[in-house]
Amino acid sequence: MKTSDFFYDLPEELIAQTPLEPRNSSRLMVLSKTEGKISHNHFYDLPKFLKKGDCLVLNDTRVLPARLYGVRVDTGAVVEFVLLRQHGNKLWECLAGPGKKAKTGYRFKFSDKLNATVTDVLPDGNRMIEFSCEGDFFAVLDEVGQMPLPPYIKEKLEDKERYQTVYSNEAGSAAAPTAGLHFTNEMLSEIKNLGVNIAYVTLHVGLGTFRPVKVEEITDHKMHSEHYYIPQAAAETINSTKKNGGRVICVGTTSCRTLESCAKQYGKICTCSGDTDIFIYPGYEFKAIDALITNFHLPESTLIMLVSAFAGYENTMNAYNTAVKEKYRFFSFGDSMLIC
Repeated sequence: MKTSDFFYDLPEELIAQTPLEPRNSSRLMVLSKTEGKISHNHFYDLPKFLKKGDCLVLNDTRVLPARLYGVRVDTGAVVEFVLLRQHGNKLWECLAGPGKKAKTGYRFKFSDKLNATVTDVLPDGNRMIEFSCEGDFFAVLDEVGQMPLPPYIKEKLEDKERYQTVYSNEAGSAAAPTAGLHFTNEMLSEIKNLGVNIAYVTLHVGLGTFRPVKVEEITDHKMHSEHYYIPQAAAETINSTKKNGGRVICVGTTSCRTLESCAKQYGKICTCSGDTDIFIYPGYEFKAIDALITNFHLPESTLIMLVSAFAGYENTMNAYNTAVKEKYRFFSFGDSMLIC
């Protein structure tokens, strides 16, 4: 298939710039992957579509305030850094711009508590940065850093916690697992009381999730790599759900990619960790999941390709065109879809 097969026309005014309050007031499209039927609901209606014995799989990653602005010690030049991946105690791989002002050996000051030195320039242009700070690094980062919001969001985010899920726990992402932003703690309690199991996995979302597909044939695209972890408790919950005839419902493409990566490598869901660059597109045979909750994704993105693989290409494109017609809100702070 070609990248252009996944294009749809999206008016700019449908790109959500701010999150709704309360979180679960967003709209929820329910799509039948077998029949292609669509119904329009709200996210607070989700429990109506769940059954006792089902299992929701949530990605508990927490977004780092990973955007930092540093002043070069010798010249005063301001350089933007975005933390991508931790390689050591205070050693991080980062994006840097403008790159010509962040060469090996250059030193930067971010605050009275936080300084850094560029230790290496990698072949892809990313920088290795070694930080020094007073006190706990992540506590200082929370004071100094800004949320690395996607480039299509132009509005300022007043509350950083609105770009976190209410169950976020494991710091390490450069972007939020946005399908989970719709849940409230009260709603999760309601779902548990229905007899629905909840399993927490971790996949640290990289900025590569926003990287456009630039090749004509989708099979020529090289996926970015992200780190994931499935704890024993989650593996046991998911496996018992399957054994007892319940549905494994992934919240977000990140949870989906985590389970499918594990099942692809080990032939089952088990406790494991590693890096995954799994690329799911139409023709892929799903091994682990039965249903998917997801937001509406960018045209020609790897995420809409994953959704098309799960729901069917025709169903997906019809759902997206319907969402445009019905004026759904799109992307990170937008509305959601349950595919079951």
